[in-house]
Amino acid sequence: MRYFLELSYQGTAYHGWQRQENALSVQQVLEEALTLLLRNSTRVSGAGRTDTGVHASYYVAHFDTETPLNERFCYQMNALLPDDIAVRRVAAVPEEAHARFNALEREYTYRILQEKNPFRRDTAWQFLADLDVARMNEAAAILPHYRDFTTFSKLHSDNKTCICRVFSATWEEMPGELLFSIRADRFLRNMVRSIVGTLVNVGRGRLTVEAFRKIVERRDRNLASTSAPAQGLFLTDVRYEASIFTRE
Repeated sequence: MRYFLELSYQGTAYHGWQRQENALSVQQVLEEALTLLLRNSTRVSGAGRTDTGVHASYYVAHFDTETPLNERFCYQMNALLPDDIAVRRVAAVPEEAHARFNALEREYTYRILQEKNPFRRDTAWQFLADLDVARMNEAAAILPHYRDFTTFSKLHSDNKTCICRVFSATWEEMPGELLFSIRADRFLRNMVRSIVGTLVNVGRGRLTVEAFRKIVERRDRNLASTSAPAQGLFLTDVRYEASIFTRE
């Protein structure tokens, strides 16, 4: 049987989702817990790669097992997992379903805290300078009109293509906090953090909206601003066809 897992994790202690030889990853910890619980070596495939220090308030992974799962599966998994990883739900899916390749769209949210808060230093970028949110939204609205996001991709990464379809990109003001939400069919490595860093420079008046547009069009990573810190970034949604998997 193939199962989809819904989970969440705080990425502070991990070198991203993907298993690595010499660094701890979320994938490794999850596989070790599944292997122990199911008493058989179990590999998982995730909906996408998150970088070192990036979080996921909603993430989907799949695994295969011949061991029947009981109603206590999520409870047992959470007892085995560390406090910064939580399994929310498990659901049987068609055997060809794939957590990554069948995902139709994903959403990331970036949090900027505009006041100093020692209790949120691992989950937000504490940025105290004034920002022109209206101008940042004007620039962000440009993104859905383009498809090639080479400008915001990580240099020397293994992307086969830098083509993405951005559905929406908006900033929202909350008391003492700014939230940037971006939804697309796929994301490149470092793409969201690079976009946020460049939009912040628009908000600071260092870039005009038209300059931001030209940066996108030039497809040159050297023109983008320094990427925003990892700790403010969350994967917040992954969507599939209802026939494969529906989020509860």
